[in-house]
Amino acid sequence: MKRTRFARRGGAGRDADQLIRLAVNLAASGSRTEDAFWEGRLAAQVERLLRVGNEEGFNFALDHLYGTNLRAYDELADMIESRAESSVLTLDGQEYDVLLFAAPLLAWSRYTIPSGTLSQTVLASLRVQLQAHVFAADAKIALADFLFSPDQLPHGYAETYRLAGRLWSAALTGSDVRLDPRRMQETNRFISDSRYLVGAVATPRGAPLFRWQEDDGGREQADARWRAQGTPCLQSVFAGCAYEGLLPDAYHAACRNADRSLRLYSLHAAVAFLQTTLNLAPPELQAVVAPFHDQYLEEYRVGFTKVGAGDVFHGVVCPLLGSEDENSDLPAQIESALRDAGVGEVRLLEHPFPLEYCDDCGAPLYPNPEGETVHAELPEHAESAPTHLH
Repeated sequence: MKRTRFARRGGAGRDADQLIRLAVNLAASGSRTEDAFWEGRLAAQVERLLRVGNEEGFNFALDHLYGTNLRAYDELADMIESRAESSVLTLDGQEYDVLLFAAPLLAWSRYTIPSGTLSQTVLASLRVQLQAHVFAADAKIALADFLFSPDQLPHGYAETYRLAGRLWSAALTGSDVRLDPRRMQETNRFISDSRYLVGAVATPRGAPLFRWQEDDGGREQADARWRAQGTPCLQSVFAGCAYEGLLPDAYHAACRNADRSLRLYSLHAAVAFLQTTLNLAPPELQAVVAPFHDQYLEEYRVGFTKVGAGDVFHGVVCPLLGSEDENSDLPAQIESALRDAGVGEVRLLEHPFPLEYCDDCGAPLYPNPEGETVHAELPEHAESAPTHLH
């Protein structure tokens, strides 16, 4: 998905050179007719590299364009995402549009947020709700039998394409895909984090994929019904957790939406966690918000203290996403979310801090009311919990 690019060493191979050339020409196109010409050639090149798993070619081309031609970068990133998550397949002489989708969930808990294999009963219930409220009437869907943490999602475009291929084929027959949990990475423990249902949808070529593409449908209606009737299917899985579902969408768009939503959700979760763990009412809390830089502004960190005290006992990291920079309104969003959560005092520090972590445990350092960066430490009497909020 689109993200901040970092320079890599080494020379560009012919595959990357071709991606760069095609994306630059597409960005410079002056008509829809010429767009179609370059899009067709760029799509063919991207699909070839996805099939052979040339992730390095994608990364080199994106790195180069990010520093030289942002419009071409956007064109290439959009094309790679599109080809990795969607295709056209044929079954019994009928062409189908197929799309990889994700249904994100946001959760917080003093215990471990679950991930892993889902039961057939849960999958069957989810399938009914997705087909009733999210996808079009003629859609066929497939689900992976796994609740993914961010660490367990496919790494890179080629892995995404391989998983999509399995799910696309299963969607044509309306079946589900079993994944081997032994091949999944360990999940990092956070108090607040996202989880993902991943699947694929197939419809006859040119027909609507989603409920909101139909004449009598809409995104807001689909969102409300999915939250009300779909996400409760996972109540048994999220025992001991507070959670909410986000609207399922195309894979990369859904993941980006989850990343953005998690930032503010984590702030509300922090207040609820500290209230239950330290028995502190929200008005007793003070939040200190500060920008943290490496070469550029990378994120805002929020340190939580008690009003009138200086010890930071918890923190939240709010990273910049996509094209956001120091001119974004993220600080205002953070302040608004904290005040909505009832926090008694909110301090916004303007001077930049270095992007520092604890030398011993690797945890982020958070700002305190004195304008210093410190390790967040829960009081000794607090119940044990994961190390920090996401």
